[in-house]
Amino acid sequence: MEVITTHTNADFDAMASMLAAKKLYPDAVVAFSGSQEQGLRDFFVQSTFYAFDFAKIRDVDFDQVTRLILVDIRDPNRIGPFKKLLDNKGLEIHVYDHHPFTEGDIRGDIEHIADVGATVTIFVELFRERHVTATPDEATIMMLGIYEDTGSLTFASTTTRDYRAAAHLLESGANLNIVSDMLTRELTMEQVELLGEMIQNREIHNINGIDVTVITVTNETYVGDVAVLVHKIIDMENLDALFVLALLGDRTYLVARSRIDEVDAGEIALAFGGGGHATAASASIKGMTLVEAQEKLMTVLDEVIRPIRTAKDVMSFPVKSVRGDVSLKEAGKLLSRYNVNVLAVVDEKNRLTGTISRQIIERGVFHKMDTQLVREFMNTDVGTVTPDSTLRDVQRMIIDRNQRFLPVVDDGVLAGAITRTDLLRALYYGAAPRDVAQEENEDALITGNAFTRTKSVVKLMEERLNRRILTILRDMGAAADEMGFNAYAVGGFVRDLWLRRDNFDVDVVIEGDGIAFARYLEEKQGVKVRVHKKFGTAVVIYPDGFKVDVATARTEYYEYPGALPIIEGSTLKLDLYRRDFTINTLAIKITPRGFGTLIDFFGAIRDLKDKVIRVIQNLSFVEDPTRIFRAVRFEQRFNFQIGKQTQKLIKNAVKINVFDRLAGKRLYSELMLIFEEEHPYRIIQRLDSFGLLSVIHTGLRADKELEKLFRSIDDVVSWYDLLFLDERYRIRRLYLYALLNRLSIRARHEVLERLEVPKREHQALVEELDEVKDSLYRLATMKSPKQSEIYSSLIHLRLEALLFMMAVTTKKDTKQYLSTFISRLRMTTVQLGGKDLLQMGFEPGSRIGEMLDDLLMKRLDGRVHDRESELKYIRDTYLTEDPPTHRIVSP
Repeated sequence: MEVITTHTNADFDAMASMLAAKKLYPDAVVAFSGSQEQGLRDFFVQSTFYAFDFAKIRDVDFDQVTRLILVDIRDPNRIGPFKKLLDNKGLEIHVYDHHPFTEGDIRGDIEHIADVGATVTIFVELFRERHVTATPDEATIMMLGIYEDTGSLTFASTTTRDYRAAAHLLESGANLNIVSDMLTRELTMEQVELLGEMIQNREIHNINGIDVTVITVTNETYVGDVAVLVHKIIDMENLDALFVLALLGDRTYLVARSRIDEVDAGEIALAFGGGGHATAASASIKGMTLVEAQEKLMTVLDEVIRPIRTAKDVMSFPVKSVRGDVSLKEAGKLLSRYNVNVLAVVDEKNRLTGTISRQIIERGVFHKMDTQLVREFMNTDVGTVTPDSTLRDVQRMIIDRNQRFLPVVDDGVLAGAITRTDLLRALYYGAAPRDVAQEENEDALITGNAFTRTKSVVKLMEERLNRRILTILRDMGAAADEMGFNAYAVGGFVRDLWLRRDNFDVDVVIEGDGIAFARYLEEKQGVKVRVHKKFGTAVVIYPDGFKVDVATARTEYYEYPGALPIIEGSTLKLDLYRRDFTINTLAIKITPRGFGTLIDFFGAIRDLKDKVIRVIQNLSFVEDPTRIFRAVRFEQRFNFQIGKQTQKLIKNAVKINVFDRLAGKRLYSELMLIFEEEHPYRIIQRLDSFGLLSVIHTGLRADKELEKLFRSIDDVVSWYDLLFLDERYRIRRLYLYALLNRLSIRARHEVLERLEVPKREHQALVEELDEVKDSLYRLATMKSPKQSEIYSSLIHLRLEALLFMMAVTTKKDTKQYLSTFISRLRMTTVQLGGKDLLQMGFEPGSRIGEMLDDLLMKRLDGRVHDRESELKYIRDTYLTEDPPTHRIVSP
């Protein structure tokens, strides 16, 4: 059996080439390897003149295939199931393709490869050589292939051979009206909307003097023919180089186009597992969030386009360093943690004092000197360069001095480092540097040039913030500037400012020393400061009680899934990268130069506009599973939608059970935050849809009964709030009652143990729910009870338990009893006190309390109503007792 096939997501050139190949291999079976582009699918639907016998993959007996004819493709990863045929013994392969060769391509026994605009051109030339004729219908289809791949013979990749092939097809009867109709299809509404977003989101990056346009767009569902939209933008804007990253549904796509020799679209697409020509290429990106794809694209653009001229361009940063007073053992741990071979040694001001290598540390440990200090064994004879040193200087230091690790210092302060690998990459590949400490991990994604959006939001700040907060931010920025630091407002404060929601919980990040900055404010501005040295944070408290949280810009890593993070100092971008979701990564510069500049490294503004919750990197939920609860909380709070890729990551985290090692206290904390949201049941319901309630306990579920109880709680607390009483309640306790209410006593204990609720609180919650049940039973069995009986049944319960009883009961009488008690009876008091009874001659002791309790019951039942009637009741009831229980007091 012979099989003709092409690449997945086939286009007109692919389909037309399959048709052409069938004329050269008449006995071959023709089968698509996968899906087709939308335009091609539309063609099959609309065409009335074309019928062609395509086989289905399931009809192909792979064991019988002896010859594989590949058209418009050589990449083994893009031929779908037919890749399995490559393992067939004795398989003969014929290849017809116009794409440039890349490593790993399939090699054929017979190859017809040419640098032309379309693969169809190669077949037309073979037809002419072999005197093969095409019918007018066949010529029309093949003309479609040439016109699509060459932009109607206008792309820079078009050759004279394509023109000759098109002329031959025209002579063979190709119908250009049909070609025009198929290639100038009217855009759908979805395509028009996406085109508008692409135009709005375009950004120009000048890389080595070349303007490169980058566009990122998202759509919750797949939109076909993105390449058509890309061509329209190139034509409208007359762009030299355009790269579009489109997150459509749960998959990210790259479409690359270039009209200039300096930018090779195919090379850039290849870095994402795709391919194409220097002028047009594409890739379907797997295993990356849109943020990660953006960062990688900018890195790849730097690698391909930007020449390296100075040490600043070549150096890696930040550099993992160690202090001289650290032991060799601890320094060895750092080497292992970050997988590096050399550590820079710095003092308290980050000034370079030397270097120490893995070999020295390992030898010291071998000789049982692991407790000795680094400064005792470090190399102080270290050559350095400045950020402005030329590449020739760098080469001389590394090669001539045989120095593997070259520190880059700026006025004595360590600014970066250049390794032999960095130099080789610069000399031979022109690639951008990686983080010295993280050769292959995600930190490499966020070093070098930033894929950053900035804009001034001063007017927005003046509109939304009161003068007091604005003044504080300006003063803090000025103080940071005086210290040589950068300062930024970050996090939820900035997010809600953009959303025009009130949030005055101000967080400030300092690129420098956050604690030293807070101390400086304490000295200069008279504020109070609380310091947390372990985390490099402080709370600044102003005289009027207003608080600002200050943190040192830091990064973090996790020793195992669910662990608390290990914190280290870093830069603003790395600080924001460690956060949970893109929408929480905005920052506003508050130092005088650039005050009010909004900084968006990770596409937060786009996601806020699209109302989408997305993680920044794919291991986010594995490293910290509590982020899943926050994702759902933010989704419901803002009425957003969790992105499809992020939903998949949540489901995968549940599947692999990353919660096993998650401390119950952290789960409990997230649950309490959920209970303080405006619509907690919606969050609980959403959590249950992901299977997350079972993480707490398998008996928990969100159903109609629980929803009804949560709504009833909302109604009850709204009623209570309208009473304007002084006593406050904790709403989260009410919702926790509701969550535990239907569980058995054993299951309640299991839930509270999983949540690591403190022992006293744990026991109180279980007992309170038992008391609620008993009290509801007592009230339900009362017939026309006195108010004193209602009081006695309920007075021992806390306010939250009373409100929960009102929410859970369905009995009208019981609800009325509770309403009367909460709003009136429990505040009832008597006017007489213990001193009054002592003055009347009664002996001190428990009898006094009993008399006052009796008096209160009578007051509740209306037997007494003022001080005089209370005195009379006491005299009539207790002063006539025999034997007397009072003593005579002389006037």
